[in-house]
Amino acid sequence: MERCAARRAPEEERRVRANAREYNEKFQYASNCIKTSKYNIVTFLPVNLFEQFQEVANTYFLFLLILQLIPQISSLSWFTTIVPLVLVLTITAVKDATDDYFRHKSDNQVNNRQSQVLISGVLRQEQWMNVRVGDIIKLENNQFVAADLLLLSSSEPHGLCYIETAELDGETNMKVRQAIPVTSELGDTSKLARFDGEVICEPPNNKLDKFGGTLYWKENKYPLSNQNMLLRGCVLRNTEWCFGLVIFAGPDTKLMQNSGRTKFKRTSIDRLMNTLVLWIFGFLVCMGVILAIGNAIWEHEVGVCFQIYLPWDEGVHSAFFSGFLSFWSYIIILNTVVPISLYVSVEVIRLGHSYFINWDKKMYCAKRRTPAEARTTTLNEELGQVEYIFSDKTGTLTQNIMVFSKCSVNGHSYGDVQDVLGHKAELGERPEPVDFSFNPLADPRFQFWDPSLLEAVKLGDPHVHEFFRLLSLCHTVMSEEKSEGELYYKAQSPDEGALVTAARNFGFVFRSRTPKTITVHELGQAITYQLLAILDFNNIRKRMSVIVRSPEGKIRLYCKGADTILLERLHPINQELTNVTTDHLNEYAGEGLRTLVLAYKDLEESYYEDWSERLHRAGTAPEAREDRLARLYDEVEHNMMLLGATAIEDKLQQGVPETIAILTLANIKIWVLTGDKQETAVNIGYSCKMLTDDMTEVFVVTGHTVLEVREELRKAREKMMDASRSMGNGFSYQEKLSSSKLTSVLEAIAGEYALVINGHSLAHALEADMEVEFLETACACKAVICCRVTPLQKAQVVELVKKYKKAVTLAIGDGANDVSMIKTAHIGVGISGQEGIQAVLASDYSFSQFKFLQRLLLVHGRWSYLRMCKFLCYFFYKNFAFTMVHFWFGFFCGFSAQTVYDQYFITLYNIVYTSLPVLAMGVFDQDVPEQRSMEYPKLYEPGQLNLLFNKREFFICIAQGIYTSVLMFFIPYGVFADATRNDGAQLADYQSFAVTVATSLVIVVSVQIGLDTGFWTAINHFFIWGSLAAYFAILFAMHSDGLFQMFPNQFRFVGNAQNTLAQPAVWLTIALTTVVCIMPVVAFRFLKLDLKPELSDTVRYTQLVRKKQKTQHRCMRRVGRVGSRRSGYAFSHQEGFGELIMSGKNMRLSSLALSSFAARPSAGWIETLRKKKGSDSSTTGSPSGAADKMLKV
Repeated sequence: MERCAARRAPEEERRVRANAREYNEKFQYASNCIKTSKYNIVTFLPVNLFEQFQEVANTYFLFLLILQLIPQISSLSWFTTIVPLVLVLTITAVKDATDDYFRHKSDNQVNNRQSQVLISGVLRQEQWMNVRVGDIIKLENNQFVAADLLLLSSSEPHGLCYIETAELDGETNMKVRQAIPVTSELGDTSKLARFDGEVICEPPNNKLDKFGGTLYWKENKYPLSNQNMLLRGCVLRNTEWCFGLVIFAGPDTKLMQNSGRTKFKRTSIDRLMNTLVLWIFGFLVCMGVILAIGNAIWEHEVGVCFQIYLPWDEGVHSAFFSGFLSFWSYIIILNTVVPISLYVSVEVIRLGHSYFINWDKKMYCAKRRTPAEARTTTLNEELGQVEYIFSDKTGTLTQNIMVFSKCSVNGHSYGDVQDVLGHKAELGERPEPVDFSFNPLADPRFQFWDPSLLEAVKLGDPHVHEFFRLLSLCHTVMSEEKSEGELYYKAQSPDEGALVTAARNFGFVFRSRTPKTITVHELGQAITYQLLAILDFNNIRKRMSVIVRSPEGKIRLYCKGADTILLERLHPINQELTNVTTDHLNEYAGEGLRTLVLAYKDLEESYYEDWSERLHRAGTAPEAREDRLARLYDEVEHNMMLLGATAIEDKLQQGVPETIAILTLANIKIWVLTGDKQETAVNIGYSCKMLTDDMTEVFVVTGHTVLEVREELRKAREKMMDASRSMGNGFSYQEKLSSSKLTSVLEAIAGEYALVINGHSLAHALEADMEVEFLETACACKAVICCRVTPLQKAQVVELVKKYKKAVTLAIGDGANDVSMIKTAHIGVGISGQEGIQAVLASDYSFSQFKFLQRLLLVHGRWSYLRMCKFLCYFFYKNFAFTMVHFWFGFFCGFSAQTVYDQYFITLYNIVYTSLPVLAMGVFDQDVPEQRSMEYPKLYEPGQLNLLFNKREFFICIAQGIYTSVLMFFIPYGVFADATRNDGAQLADYQSFAVTVATSLVIVVSVQIGLDTGFWTAINHFFIWGSLAAYFAILFAMHSDGLFQMFPNQFRFVGNAQNTLAQPAVWLTIALTTVVCIMPVVAFRFLKLDLKPELSDTVRYTQLVRKKQKTQHRCMRRVGRVGSRRSGYAFSHQEGFGELIMSGKNMRLSSLALSSFAARPSAGWIETLRKKKGSDSSTTGSPSGAADKMLKV
């Protein structure tokens, strides 16, 4: 496996000689072995430990462990730190090792695939990893291509072969590759063994659609292009066999060049915690310095007087040195402000959240028997903070299944579903599909719902016959007949397959083809047409034509293509038909269907002979060949007669439009990055409601040069700014908003635009001097679609947003071409679909349908973020409350590093007494039920804005913890100064004080977590009350006679707990401390809930009011009340929400209404309830009244 990792100097050009391993080895080209794993047996331990100690906390605990090994300064046992530290490191290492094991397993599976290699004139079976540059290998039908090959010959005529490139560009349609003529005759191994041609070509790169090189053989040179290459990851289809020369192998292949490196992903909360740990450590040092200075002063002023019976430790000869040792002792004692149990708890909570995702039945696909899977446990809370989603199109948004949906023939539209009376059927009233049983060659999977089209075929309508004749002839589909009547079509695009299948079912069956003929069964009669020419499709022409000669000798050109291109090439006599057909095309496009226009032209024999001669000369011209051919194609494709138009539906996955609509309401921006062509991507954009007809403009960037792209982006920004200014001037409450709100309003106004950019333009837009301009333009648009992008460009777009927007990104895809993007994004999601499992293997989360993304983010992600934030806030609070008591005690114990609590309480506080309740909250808590999380997408925004746990919230938590510690220490201290026992003896002693403070602490933090818990389960109750019970049980056990008799040196304070807690004064002290610590929190939360509620608070209150009003409605009906009281805030989506989603309209306004309402203080609860009691008929103080007013703003 070492060969996989070999490093070489970059190449300037590549020289490869066939059948010459010794010659090629001197260049030290990479072998065909691939490696996607991070570790091996030797590097695992050092590399993994290095990664783990990048967590500042792990380094911090290692430092504390070293300190605890020094007896002069350690007041706590070393095992209290090393055991949890080793536990955390081990658990993480095991998880990382397991992940990497599966990567190794996947690598081995690929590297050990078998391939036939021509060695010394004989074909031998070799593992892929042993294939070398310069080898000639044989591929057979349905085999994966082992390396990047120059196609030499194949079983098909003219050296053709057919490949599927789903692993590279996500497209499942077949593509054609052709060997150069001079090698296409090398069909047997003996000729190939003698082949010694040398290829000089470009060095390894990631450009999937380009290749440049030259073959030198027999003193001649032959140009090579991408059409002659078979790339690794492709699958050979519909071709019995082919031979290829290995040009690039292993990591040099274009597939691997486009695969990003496996990255170590951390959440924003992890990064923040690293910063906070550093701050806490600084705070810890400051406390240590203060107490050390206090110790030095106390020893110098007071301690010297007690040297007789309180001498300094051995080795301590001055007050200064005593203070120095005291500093390190306090660092150890106070280290519990960040205990290692924090990181253990975080991992446990994340694991729990991962299992919830795995167990979610609503994300289980029964059809494929595929559950959702959390493939990592470290990113769950970041699912609640996503701002940008980057999605593949084919197989992710769509099923990649094309269906012939509608058509227009001679001005008549077919395809609308009809009811029994012949009227257009409503949604849900779909009758039986058309019966094609008259046609024995019909495809049983094809369905059409309008019987009038079949009737027109049977009645012999000449226009309909010519329409389907065109569909059966004008294509590049290959037909395979495995048995009589069983036809299988292999199409270069799913669109072509759908059109030819439609013609087949309506009686015009494409049966077979040769290089010069096409055989079609027209209504049962076999007719063979002579194929004179194919004018192929390309992105500039946007059309394809065939010229055929019928059995009667008539020459006709059939053409199909984009409406924008074909309509301008029609004969003027077609004007009236063109107007009608254009209306139909607009109707189809409005439904998100993919349209093509069909036309034909009769050619005179003499004209065709002349044109054909000129075509032959242009095809053999040494220079400007493409331009000459294009001019001739353009000449013959003029003055055509319009036949009609087709409309094809690229079936979306179930629930895609609704999912995109709801995610948009959650302020998540969705960008589509696809390798598919522009027209296809735009059509899907309309189908899934990313693009709508209500948009002001859709900007299309197609520039081929840097200057063109810059100019197009500049014009787009200018148009958006002009519109924003004009709309902003009339915006009623613009001046009332803060600058940040104003920015969001401007973005919302500009959001009625969309940006579509092609891959060649994107290459310029991503250059260093233009990337910011591109990003500004894209981010101001509501929708962004990038077409014809390479896998690496997908990753670059994601990296660009990560770099400048500082936002959490999520990439979702289903093919190998999405792997790089998935690895680059903060969160990678793999769809387990039609295109293999490469995307799933590289992902952090996987499921089978795009619609599950809504639930993953709005439910699991939001809850995970909420739970983690509440957990961290409470954890820091309880530990500061616990630890800071030592700080205050230092001023009363001569700064001697004496602890308030006994050592066992310090050890068990974070492990037993307070660990389980906070774990239960971190795993099970929720602010609103899952249905409400889906209904109110605006609830997702606090995570995007990072409101629930940030530096401000952290300081509030530690301030509350310090406040609690002050009261926890000084209230018992003040009481104990003068309190007496029942028998009149002095109450104050060290152990009684320790028991009182410890008991107060456990009760206060237990009450606090009860207040913090928003969703009570039996587990929460059990853990909270069980932890309190465990505390008292352990406390009484440690002060019992039994333990004293077994361990007299360890448990010396027999009966102390029983005696202390038997005193009423102690319980009054505990009660007073609890009330004083908790009441300010309760009061603050009540006022905040009343005066400035969070969105989740208002949602809960809205549901409460709704439940009450149901009863009121029933009462009002009984007494004959007219009118009604609707309870619904401005952000209630229950009524009319389905229609809103389906229309795709006004979503931005709904989002604005939500944000503006959330920014305003709601009516006070007390005032509302008071008004409700005063007058049930008044709606002024009710939520519905407030909502109605808000909606009128």
